[in-house]
Amino acid sequence: MTISVSPPGDGRSTQAAAGVVAPGTDESQTALTSLQEAVQNFGISIEDYLLPVHGQIQILAEDGTMLPEEKRGSSPGHQYPVPADEELLEAYRRLVVGRRVNDQNSALVRQGRLAVYPSSHGQEACQVAAALCLGSQDWMFPTYRDAVAVMTRGVDPVEVMTIFRGDWHGGYDPHAHHVGIQSTPLTTQLLHAVGVAHAAKLRGEDTVVLAMCGDGATSEGDFHEALNFAAVFRLPVVFFVQNNQYAISVPLAHQTAAPSLAHKAVGYGMAGERVDGNDLVALLAVLDRAVTLARSGSGPLLVEANTYRMQAHTNADDATRYRNQAEVEAWAAKDPLNRMRHYLRAAGQLTDDVEADFADDAEQVAQRLREGLSADPDIEPQDLFRYVFTEPTPQLREQAAFLADELARDAEGASAAGASSTATADTREER
Repeated sequence: MTISVSPPGDGRSTQAAAGVVAPGTDESQTALTSLQEAVQNFGISIEDYLLPVHGQIQILAEDGTMLPEEKRGSSPGHQYPVPADEELLEAYRRLVVGRRVNDQNSALVRQGRLAVYPSSHGQEACQVAAALCLGSQDWMFPTYRDAVAVMTRGVDPVEVMTIFRGDWHGGYDPHAHHVGIQSTPLTTQLLHAVGVAHAAKLRGEDTVVLAMCGDGATSEGDFHEALNFAAVFRLPVVFFVQNNQYAISVPLAHQTAAPSLAHKAVGYGMAGERVDGNDLVALLAVLDRAVTLARSGSGPLLVEANTYRMQAHTNADDATRYRNQAEVEAWAAKDPLNRMRHYLRAAGQLTDDVEADFADDAEQVAQRLREGLSADPDIEPQDLFRYVFTEPTPQLREQAAFLADELARDAEGASAAGASSTATADTREER
């Protein structure tokens, strides 16, 4: 899908286009000028550009039928073309794989192969769209619930899940696929994302950074710092907030009095948009536009996806203590997988054979997870200390030596016990 957005500031010097401010230039004036340039294409005011649409952007109804244009929530400057059916079919395949991954990982937790798994069941449309909207040169900074997005980005499924089996490292090389390690501390990844975007802008690189977080993260100080820094320096960042209605057990109403989380963007001087987070078509359209605008020099944007966490926060959580079954069932009717399936079936794109192929693809990923996570890993105890600092501290050396001594004594004891057992057996044979 391509959205035509002329880069603001055409004709400016390379330094200006890259965001390098000349000495003596007022930063606030530069930011205002950048915003003015960003909205010229749309023929609307800065306020209309910054504010999200009334309601939310939605293209598919809950039953999978295409909504008429006047009911999609769009307005001047907030219009979203529908992606091609071929693109939607591939996105649906990723959706099928994502649902199977969630189900398989939940089973692996019950089997003791994973220590914990924060499932994105019900949020797979957000996961898939987040990965597909980026180019290979772009970066993604995920949360602990974004394993499906990381896999969709191309990271090996077993490497993605390594961190959830209790290993000491994140499992994959962030530079190989431009994906940050899944962040367990709430919101810290947003600061990392902004740092990468700032570095890319200073270097003049064609890089957009997608910074992912949940509704709970918007209550953290790091959220404010990341958005403020990105807005002041007009960085190419898309902040993607998956509002699944609960921060563990805390409902959204106890976190904010804002009309929506997308409205928070306005206070920082960046554009905000709200989209149906269970509508894969709308998500692809909105995120593609956001990435295109960020790449063109329009500065950062915030996209709020209104979705729902269908399962508990993790396997250690009891969701029945803070929400009722009627609420869950109401959201089950909005399932993103069923919605896309019905649309593609009606469009003649999804046949029985194609659907069977997609199911096979999903099962292959599930099998890869089962086999990879059922194998016992080779553990090197000294790795606990080897990669903490480039140059180990005296304390680390002392601890490493202590552990090495303990392991050596254990090995000697085991060897002595084995020798004693062998000698006893030989004596019995002689008798």
